[in-house]
Amino acid sequence: MPKRANEMSARRVDALKREGRHAVGGVVGLYLYVRGNSRCWVLRIKVSGRRHELGLGSYPEISLAMARERAWVRRRACSSVPQLELVISNAGAVHKPVSSVEKRQEAKTFELCARTYITAQAPGWKSHKHAKQWLATLEKYAFPVIGKVNVAEVSMQQVLQILEPIWSTKTETATRLRGRIESILDRATHRGYRSGKNPASWDGNLDHELPSPTKLKKRNKQHHPALPYLRIGAFMADLRSRRGVSIRALEWGILTAARSQEIRGARRSEINVALRRWTIPAERMKLEKDHVVPLSEAAMPLYESLPVIEGCDLLLPAPRGGELSDAAFGAIIDGMHEADIRRGGIGYLDPVPNRIATLHGFRSTFRDWAAEVAFFPSEIIEHALAHNSRTRPRRPISVEPCS
Repeated sequence: MPKRANEMSARRVDALKREGRHAVGGVVGLYLYVRGNSRCWVLRIKVSGRRHELGLGSYPEISLAMARERAWVRRRACSSVPQLELVISNAGAVHKPVSSVEKRQEAKTFELCARTYITAQAPGWKSHKHAKQWLATLEKYAFPVIGKVNVAEVSMQQVLQILEPIWSTKTETATRLRGRIESILDRATHRGYRSGKNPASWDGNLDHELPSPTKLKKRNKQHHPALPYLRIGAFMADLRSRRGVSIRALEWGILTAARSQEIRGARRSEINVALRRWTIPAERMKLEKDHVVPLSEAAMPLYESLPVIEGCDLLLPAPRGGELSDAAFGAIIDGMHEADIRRGGIGYLDPVPNRIATLHGFRSTFRDWAAEVAFFPSEIIEHALAHNSRTRPRRPISVEPCS
């Protein structure tokens, strides 16, 4: 089997000019052949131990998304018919009799529609991780039930069979999964693969069958354990007595009230030393908007103490390169808590749920301090935390986290 290539975007495929064979990814064995001014799609596939090339049409008449869809259907068809007779033409394209088995394989299954939807939409999504999350939830919950079902035959009963087992226990996941199924079926309707009401729609449909996710989330909501702000001084003293890049990253996160992904992806190029500001770009922000964090009297010395690694723009790179692991922060806090208990201390617990504080919980610590000690208005605090608030200040205002 050909090696799996990295997925190219439509823009990158359009820019291919060098003559030869170019693996475009998305489907194993899919290539764009460039010869002079002509470009065509070819799927390289092995049947009964022999390698063949199947022509899928010319480019740009057949788009990247369409080529991947055709390649995926052909690969599935060939894999299900081991003794499929192939007749290779002089041009290298493959012609074969259309069997009843292949006709069934070429039916627009939900899995096929889901994969083509993700391929078509992924370039506009925030990150590659988002596409992986889409596929992971569908593979785990939806494909086992309706993956092989013709998209035209997907029913509300099947959608409920997918959602009901996790609707109350994993409400956030189930809600996102429902929306993803709805989007895939909407596209299938738009492409003419199905008709009628979308069985995964909420209003006037599933809202009669399932409890409100908003009410379920409120009932099941658990806040991230947060350290009381009266204990932050002791915690910071303990933290600063320790060494390690993950330790400094945790300190940076507490001083800036930032989220984990914002801390781990922080770059030196984002920091303006003269203005003492850290501008986090939109692609790493939950609200997808640039966010400016003023660097406090405690944050600036920390920034200046961090080593500069040649050729690396990351502010706090992992020892082996790349970004730090999100799990590292939890391990540090857990270790500090246990060490404080052994010293005869009270540890670093959130007294309400009686659980060890978390990195995200320190954002709540900052919020409580800003409201109860510094007396900042709630809308300014929400702005400092980059929360989605209806009431925004008329001009950008920032709150410096406590040191």
